[in-house]
Amino acid sequence: MYKLVVIFLLFFFAVHNSTAQTRLPGLFGDNMVLQQQQLVSIWGMDNPGTKILVKGSWGKTASATTDAKGYWKVKVQTPVAGGPYSIQVKGSKEVNLRNVLIGEVWFCSGQSNMEMPVKGYANQPVIGSNETILNSDNDKIRFLQTPRSVSLTPLYDVKGEWKAASPATTGNFSATAYYFAKKIQAVLGVPVGIIQSAWGASAIESWMDAQTLSPFNKAIPDTLPKTEPQKLPTLMYNSMLHPYIGYTIKGVLWYQGESNRENAHEYRSLFASLITSWRKQWQQGDFPFYFAQIAPFEPGKWNAAFLREAQLKTMQTVSNTGMAVTMDIGEQNVIHPSQKEAVGIRLAYWALVKDYDVKGIAFSGPIYQKMEIKPEGKVWLTFNHCDQGLTSFGKPLADFEIAGEDKVFYPAEAKIVNDKNGIIVVSSSAVKNPVSVRYAFKSWAAGSLFNTQGLPVSSFRTDTW
Repeated sequence: MYKLVVIFLLFFFAVHNSTAQTRLPGLFGDNMVLQQQQLVSIWGMDNPGTKILVKGSWGKTASATTDAKGYWKVKVQTPVAGGPYSIQVKGSKEVNLRNVLIGEVWFCSGQSNMEMPVKGYANQPVIGSNETILNSDNDKIRFLQTPRSVSLTPLYDVKGEWKAASPATTGNFSATAYYFAKKIQAVLGVPVGIIQSAWGASAIESWMDAQTLSPFNKAIPDTLPKTEPQKLPTLMYNSMLHPYIGYTIKGVLWYQGESNRENAHEYRSLFASLITSWRKQWQQGDFPFYFAQIAPFEPGKWNAAFLREAQLKTMQTVSNTGMAVTMDIGEQNVIHPSQKEAVGIRLAYWALVKDYDVKGIAFSGPIYQKMEIKPEGKVWLTFNHCDQGLTSFGKPLADFEIAGEDKVFYPAEAKIVNDKNGIIVVSSSAVKNPVSVRYAFKSWAAGSLFNTQGLPVSSFRTDTW
């Protein structure tokens, strides 16, 4: 099968090059959004040795000559956010791209919780979707949705069509990505472009290339499976990520992890490797990479808290990353939380503060910092990102556990004793000499601890047992 694919591709390019005309990949089209104030990459194919001239109606041009295989690539300087503009590409023929906006571009990927549309799934709603869709008419928010596909080899083209937000289109956009785009567009007042490339039940390994996966000893398929190809290494990287590499972006949003609960022990290494490899291949430095922590969910034999911990540790160790915690919006028996607006907005907080210099708002929930064991078996826990204090919104703190040297955990009482400095005291009459505390460290828990700005604390543990 692999040989047949290679033969087909060679035949395709041979035929294409013999009759080639100026052609751009599908991601470059009418209504697209380009990243503002950058040397943005534009590329395509034509006859070998053909001179290509690219001209933006904002007054900037760039030129190149196709190589021996007919490929060409240029970089064009973009202005401050605005538009609409047009782009003229002259080669063997002339191609014109119309209604192009300049603004902020984010690549949004992952599995079903990223793919989940504003209109929801069957019998799984997105809260407020009908009103959201009704009021979504906004030409400054545009989406490019990637069709599901897999490939044994890296592809260079992708089908898709840029569409502006409107009641006729918004229902099909990723809900998480849409609410993110809506928030930053409203605050910044500039166009926002979202490239959506996600597939339900996909494993992180499928979004990684073979070279990056080589240290993990993953079996790379040599034939395309008939069922669940999105779970296998490299297949979605090849078809749904590789075509976009080089398209100038501001950053990445990621919502994935549920499919990797069974190998949570290696997810932290896989996730860090994915982030590092994407950044290296994009050649845009350490661009922001923000992700949603998977929400609490009961069914399944794997303790999802270990996967959430891997995500937390990734945020703490990989540069320029941020995590939207979802401990308070999970649904015990539904893996797709309905409060997608909260997820999108929490991701937007990270971008607005870290990348767009918005002042005066919180962007992260409190993060556990240290533990101190005090007399009478009391444990003091200290948190950061709670400059206005900690709160449980008047409800008892729940899902705290404490253990001694025997490593047996018992339910514990937890109280906020110094909300200004972010301190909680945890104790249990069953544990006289505590050595470890855990909070919500199980698949299902309803988050009960927040900063005053309403952002929740991630599940955590002070041990490594």
